[in-house]
Amino acid sequence: MVLKIINATEIKVGTSIIVDGVPCTVKSIDISKTGKHGHAKCRIEAVGIITKQKKVFVAPGHERFEVPLVEKRKAQVLSIKENVNLMDLESFESFDVPCPEELKGKIEENSTVEYWDVEGEKIIKRKL
Repeated sequence: MVLKIINATEIKVGTSIIVDGVPCTVKSIDISKTGKHGHAKCRIEAVGIITKQKKVFVAPGHERFEVPLVEKRKAQVLSIKENVNLMDLESFESFDVPCPEELKGKIEENSTVEYWDVEGEKIIKRKL
């Protein structure tokens, strides 16, 4: 579900946008104005929220980008195997999420974590 649509010149560092169907966070943006009858060009560097893949591209200033819906929620860790089984602390729904590499030794059972629900995909962001 898309939250809203913004022009390329309205993008700020830290904004989440959808690039080629992948939700990304903008790391830097350079806006250059061209000549008398030209259009502004935006050079955007973004990193995928889930895939961590870097994307660099140039877009006209009037091009429109979708802003994804990112829900930040808390959950309790129920069990840890190849995936982490979480229970949402508001809806009490249980689901499996892959464990991120940077949190492999830090997450233990019965601890509380923050997870993001980005366009239906869930990812653990940090331990609380």
